[in-house]
Amino acid sequence: MEGETSWVSHCIDNSANKNVEFDSFSEPNDETDKEVAAVSLDLILPDDLLERILTYLPIASIFRAGSVCKRWHEIVTSKRFLWNSSHLSSHKPWYFMFTSSDEPVGYASIPSSENGLDEPPGPKCSDYSALAVSVDRASRNYNVSIVKSKEVSGNFFQWDLSIHLYDSESMAWTTILTEILTGWRAGDESVICDGVLYFLIYSTGGGGPDNRHGLVTYNLKTRSPHGLLMRSFVPVPCSLTCGRLMNLKEKLIMVGGIGKQDRPDIIKGIGIWLLKGNEWQEIGRMPHKYFQGFGELDDVFASSGTDDLVYIQSYGAPALLIFDFNQKLWKWSQKCPVTKRFPLQLFTGFCFEPRLEIAP
Repeated sequence: MEGETSWVSHCIDNSANKNVEFDSFSEPNDETDKEVAAVSLDLILPDDLLERILTYLPIASIFRAGSVCKRWHEIVTSKRFLWNSSHLSSHKPWYFMFTSSDEPVGYASIPSSENGLDEPPGPKCSDYSALAVSVDRASRNYNVSIVKSKEVSGNFFQWDLSIHLYDSESMAWTTILTEILTGWRAGDESVICDGVLYFLIYSTGGGGPDNRHGLVTYNLKTRSPHGLLMRSFVPVPCSLTCGRLMNLKEKLIMVGGIGKQDRPDIIKGIGIWLLKGNEWQEIGRMPHKYFQGFGELDDVFASSGTDDLVYIQSYGAPALLIFDFNQKLWKWSQKCPVTKRFPLQLFTGFCFEPRLEIAP
């Protein structure tokens, strides 16, 4: 994926298991009419050297390499190889794109030491929920946070907000905060960066057109007491149609749709910002030619990021735009093989870092 992107179908192709033949090299004899000795490169290389070579293959090629022969299969499925592949070589992020279905419903479960599954606490039927995950690569411990928001009965301006945290070491959920917000509610955007939970809140009335969104922070280590949540309020840099939060190397990045001055609910562009302290620093704005390339872009869109890459996708088309955070470079990904079959078909997706040593 160096410099280019490619798409791979998630469907299994049994034809990939056919025997693969590789060229061998031979050293010519002085007498050309005599037998020429052919030596397989696979037989010359010791296991440790072959393993190191295979480590630098792209992830997709490693899967194919496991079908070459029994020896290669044993190497690429060994615990040592799986660990080395993720720690000694750098793999660019992948993006998983999928289309809408008639019943877009999913469930997430966390294993429990007693009952097999453990439900998060709080209201079972919240109006809005925002999920975030943080992983410690060294210890492989992880935290899962859920921010739930439910309207107070009969009062649209007041919302019950609760934060719930799952810790993989204790294998238990804890409710770390409950609070009532007035004039604001939480949504479905949250992320954890360097031990701090960030989530967007949305105005439920009373604010001006430039005050429709805001950011709230909550330190998962110090855990501020009840009633102080809104003291961490950070205003957004401009009027937004929507906002998407992501963690790029423990830095909080927001991708937002910029609303028109006279019609803040109509998108006119897309910007990327980095949060420094309590101030937003603009990293880049999508050039107009790329913005037009999406066609008719809705006021909301899908966006996610990891490593140094930010992905932006319109819900109405499979087009995918990539922003390189280091090079400040915009570029289209290779054309996705999925095509739009009917006018109301929707697309979405998310990016992730492929890691071979992670197993359920």
